[in-house]
Amino acid sequence: MLKMNNINKIYRTDLVETHALSEFNLNVKEGEFVSVTGPSGSGKTTFLNLAGLLESTSTGTYELDGINVVGLNDKQLSKIRNEKIGFIFQGFNLIPDLNLFENVDVPLRYRGFNSKERKERIENALEQVGLAARMKHLPSQLSGGQQQRVAIARALAGTPRFLLADEPTGNLDSLMARQVMELLEDINKSGTTIVMVTHDPDLARRAERNIQIVDGQVCDFTLYQNNKAATEHAISA
Repeated sequence: MLKMNNINKIYRTDLVETHALSEFNLNVKEGEFVSVTGPSGSGKTTFLNLAGLLESTSTGTYELDGINVVGLNDKQLSKIRNEKIGFIFQGFNLIPDLNLFENVDVPLRYRGFNSKERKERIENALEQVGLAARMKHLPSQLSGGQQQRVAIARALAGTPRFLLADEPTGNLDSLMARQVMELLEDINKSGTTIVMVTHDPDLARRAERNIQIVDGQVCDFTLYQNNKAATEHAISA
């Protein structure tokens, strides 16, 4: 589903060159649920932006669902992104003046679906997240966990093959976080590939596979911690 080989992402200004990802390699198979962890500034956000086709690589190759996306123009990338990728954000990103039905409808309008198909997709998605009875409610009338479920429904309505979740439980209490995680697990069991960035080690362990990003590379985080501790001990000795 996702195959990145020797990816480098470099941000340049007049005075500074920042290597956000360096020789980054990752394969995610179709149907996997992968959690991504790592320290702040390690490259997780850059990885998500590249995976979601929101930014382009500096060098390296990236295949998404068998398509080499490196070098595609904005229109081509937008088409792939709209048809294959669903996004779930920490901040929900719901439009406060629109009810749940209308919030889920917004991205479908950009896809060009007719009104009948949009209605079916919206109702099915809200049913899947357990909010079909509240589709006329505004986001302000829901709890945080319910708002996140609406955000998940919005992503699901487009029937994505690949779901990117950026700290989807970051604004939720522990109970709501577990409920959202259970929903994501159910979605994954139905066949959707999921990559989730999280700072919560308990949630990370519930994914099928956990990778760590440190200093712009996928690495063995246990080894990294041991090396770091050994280095700090040597310095203090």
